[in-house]
Amino acid sequence: MIRVLVADDQPIVCEGLKVIIQLSATAEVVGIAHDGAQVLRQVAATQPDVILMDLKMPGMNGIQAMRALQISHPAIPVLVLTTYDEDEWVVDAIQAGAMGYLLKDCGGDVLIAAIEGTAAGRAHVDPQIAAKLLTFVRQRPPPRETLTAQLTDRERQIVRLLASGMTNAAIGERLGLAEGTIRNHISTIIAKLGATDRTQVVALAWRVGLVDDQTRGSL
Repeated sequence: MIRVLVADDQPIVCEGLKVIIQLSATAEVVGIAHDGAQVLRQVAATQPDVILMDLKMPGMNGIQAMRALQISHPAIPVLVLTTYDEDEWVVDAIQAGAMGYLLKDCGGDVLIAAIEGTAAGRAHVDPQIAAKLLTFVRQRPPPRETLTAQLTDRERQIVRLLASGMTNAAIGERLGLAEGTIRNHISTIIAKLGATDRTQVVALAWRVGLVDDQTRGSL
């Protein structure tokens, strides 16, 4: 039997998934978690064969939990099951180590087949998600070197501070610059990167590796 840990912040969803999985002849639920921190504790306690992971959970979300699992339990595969099909969620989940990506409107037979495939080491991606990944690969951002070459050292510093969640005023205080100067820098950064706003700048910086968890933690 494939040992499955179910992670979702909605108890009724967890119970429904448990029923579907328990009705199969090949899998069983060995634990339920409602946030990323619980996932890490449950993995250590139950040693599942597959983790069925939602993404948007309180506290530590699914992406953050997968990054932590890559360090503590890299051999346990994660199958994402979520309602979120936005490009950012998909790419971040795959980069965080997801073995597969399903949407919650999939059928029970599809879910069980994906669990079986994941346990066997095969990737299973919803067709809608596969199309998004193909589009991302075709239109992916330029390499990090190309991106950072457009930015000055000061602009890269400001991007990292933006990614840490700091306001313009806080960034100005940190760097000893006026808030208006920071606004001007951010406008220049947005223009250089072809972004629409500061949120997109941060997303792009994360995606190409200009900002990562280690860098963010050192700010």
